[in-house]
Amino acid sequence: MKKYKIVLLSGDGIGPEISEVSKKILKKLAKNHNFEIEIIEKLFGGIAYEKYGNPAPDETLEQCKKSDAVLLACVGDIKYDSLERELRPESGLLKLRSALNLFANIRPVKIRKSLLDASSLKKEIVENVDLIVVRELIGGIYFGKPRGHITNTKIPKAFNTMVYDSAEIERITEIAIKIANQRNKKICSVDKSNVLEVSQLWRDTVLNITSKDKNISLSNMYVDNAAMQLVRDPSQFDVILTSNLFGDILSDLAAMLTGSIGMLPSASLNNNGPGVFEPVHGSAPDIAGKNIANPIAMLLSASMMLKIGLNEEEAAENLETAIDKVLSNGFRTADLADGSAEVLSCSEMGDKITDEI
Repeated sequence: MKKYKIVLLSGDGIGPEISEVSKKILKKLAKNHNFEIEIIEKLFGGIAYEKYGNPAPDETLEQCKKSDAVLLACVGDIKYDSLERELRPESGLLKLRSALNLFANIRPVKIRKSLLDASSLKKEIVENVDLIVVRELIGGIYFGKPRGHITNTKIPKAFNTMVYDSAEIERITEIAIKIANQRNKKICSVDKSNVLEVSQLWRDTVLNITSKDKNISLSNMYVDNAAMQLVRDPSQFDVILTSNLFGDILSDLAAMLTGSIGMLPSASLNNNGPGVFEPVHGSAPDIAGKNIANPIAMLLSASMMLKIGLNEEEAAENLETAIDKVLSNGFRTADLADGSAEVLSCSEMGDKITDEI
């Protein structure tokens, strides 16, 4: 029997609630599909700062490195916003990504037929959406140096550096090519090469790498146009390849095509070693503890973990089929309520999905 060691980072806000649902379902899937899963829970984010004075404790990072995969819920709360930048929960995410060399963020955006009417866009615009955003995750302006504040001037200033080298662009492009070859062989590379030198290097490097694969159809789009096209005609996209900053913005925009940011998973990967699988949404501290959060994005992240991180494809398919069946039967959490469906709590939604597995 195969055995897997998973680190679960429940984090902050609604994290513990959706994590409880995920633990229960993963244990049932393991039993049904004949594998063992050890779930090791560690503090991360704001809750880790409160106990250790560090949002990403060394012990947590070391345990993550030794695992088969990491399942992360969410981090952050407005009460931590006044902390120095390196002590904030979000800085813990950057440390985790850097420690595990997670350079590729994969965000699938697929419309579930039972939720067509939940989108804020017209049905005919979103019904055929099935795209993946491939975002470079540990370079660009979020990690570039120098960075900082200048306070010894009459007018305070701050600065950040957007920087990429060709090797960083090459490896994320290769990930996009691999994914595109499993789909429709179309890549749209998003940049701002009409203004930014770093985007000029991005465009040239992407063209050079993709030209070596004759099966790939490459197009280029400026980021402002890409944002407009995601709203105007999102089904034109198959694989969107872009940098850290642009990917952060575009993937959240794409998330809302599905009707709720509470529905989308993501995977952060490297070339070897454990990946981190996490929902796209934030910690939603305003509803934390109320048992009304939507656990589906984290469950779909668990499905990605099973499929990509553990190679347990049957278990992943079982989970996604169960989710689709519950939604098709008319059950919703509050964020998806349409006035006609039966609204369930976070734990009740978990129970319904568990029953279908």
